[in-house]
Amino acid sequence: MARQKTGQPTGRELTILGILWENGPSTVRAVNEAMNKDKATGYTTTLKLMQIMAEKRLVARNESQRTHIYKARAGRKRTQTQLVGNLLETAFAGSAEKLVMRALSAKKVPATELAKIRKMLDELERKKL
Repeated sequence: MARQKTGQPTGRELTILGILWENGPSTVRAVNEAMNKDKATGYTTTLKLMQIMAEKRLVARNESQRTHIYKARAGRKRTQTQLVGNLLETAFAGSAEKLVMRALSAKKVPATELAKIRKMLDELERKKL
């Protein structure tokens, strides 16, 4: 039996995971229809991506029915935490400051989001005192 691959999701794989997180376990057809709302994607392309994702252990496939049902193996928060952790280490040499500064300067951040960030920073600071 071949060893299963594990890995980070690509951009398109993250799109599929987002659909699965929003809609729950789904068929390839349902995922493909959701993907086509943003960008035209062929059914066989979606099928191949989901097969690769199963090999990478990003999704689980229920084969008990004729139509296979796929679901995300990890939740959105866990996946995001892993992605940010990897980005922090690889692109920012472990510097949270550099990561946050780059994220905040990359695009205009709404005042409501900045207020939430300030509140979170204040709470983190209080916990350390």
